[in-house]
Amino acid sequence: MKNINKAVLKKILYKMLLIRETELEISRRYSENQMRCPTHLSVGQECVPSVVGTFTNNHDLCVSTHRSHAHYLGKGGSLKKFISELYGKSTGCSKGRGGSMHLTDLNAGFVASTAIVSNTIPVGVGLGLSSKILGKKQIVIIYLGDASIEEGVFFESLNFAIIKKIPTIFICENNFFSVYSPLSVRQPVNREIYKMVKGCHIKSYKANGNSFKNVISTFLKAKKITKEDSQPIFLEFETYRWFEHCGPNLDDHLNYRSKSEIEFWKKKDPINILQNFLIKKGWMSHYAINTMRNLIHKQIDLSFQYANKSPFPKKKDLSKYLYK
Repeated sequence: MKNINKAVLKKILYKMLLIRETELEISRRYSENQMRCPTHLSVGQECVPSVVGTFTNNHDLCVSTHRSHAHYLGKGGSLKKFISELYGKSTGCSKGRGGSMHLTDLNAGFVASTAIVSNTIPVGVGLGLSSKILGKKQIVIIYLGDASIEEGVFFESLNFAIIKKIPTIFICENNFFSVYSPLSVRQPVNREIYKMVKGCHIKSYKANGNSFKNVISTFLKAKKITKEDSQPIFLEFETYRWFEHCGPNLDDHLNYRSKSEIEFWKKKDPINILQNFLIKKGWMSHYAINTMRNLIHKQIDLSFQYANKSPFPKKKDLSKYLYK
C-alpha cells in the first residue's frame, strides 16, 4: 500500500460504485420485461474486479464467467453497450445476440464471457499462449468461481499453463456457493482451494476479497511475478453475493443460507470499507462521495435511455458474425 495514492483509491471506489449502482438499477428495472435474458448480479463482489481493472490496461486481456457484469465494467467495458446488450439491441456489445452472459469489449481488453461453467478458462490460456508466442507482453486475467475448481477443464488448462509458462492470472472468486449448494456438500471439509491448487506446482495465494488493501497487495504481487517470470499464478479471493444466484431479487426466503450469514457478509461491504478509509484519511468527504454517486446515476440513466432508443437487430443480419 506504500505506493497507492488517493487518486488510485478514488478510481477504485468509482469502479465499485459504478458496478453496484448499475446492478441495483438492473434489479429495479428487470420487471419491466425489457431485459429478456437471465442476469447474474455481482452485488457484494465489487472489490476484486475494480482493483484488477485499475491495475491492468486495455492491452491486457480478460475472460469471464456467467457472473460477468462486474468484470466487464471493472475492465472498462462500455456502459451504454452493456445495457443495450441486456435489452437485445443492435448497439449492444455483442450486437444484441448475447445478453447478460455473453459480453465483449475488445477496446477494453475484455474478450469474452460465457454461460457454461469453466468454458472460458481454456480460452484464456489460449490467449496467453498466443500473447507469449507473439511477444506482446500482455497479462491475461481468467476469472472463475469456486465451482469451476470441480471441473476437469480447469485442471487441464492449469496444467498446460504451468508447463508452457503462460503469463496468466487465474482469479477464483470464492463466494462459497454453486447456485444453492455450499462448499461443504461439494468438497471435502476443511480443504482450501488455493492449497489444493498449489499442489499442482503453481504459486497460489488467498486473500479477503472484500478488503481493498488485501486485494491490491495480493494482485500486485501476482502481477509482478507473472510479468517478471512469465508464469501463471492462482489467486483465491473470498467474497459473497447478496442477491440470488440468477435473477434480480434477494433470496433470503429460500433458507439455503442463514439470514445471520448474509448479514455477517453485508457488514463486510467492500464499498463501505473503502469509503470509510477515504473519509478517515481526509481524502474524500461524504459530499464528494455522494457527488460521485450522483454522476454515476446520471451515466446509468443515460445508458438505459440509449438502450431504449436503440434498434433491435434486423432479420436480414441474422447470419452475420457466424463462422462458416
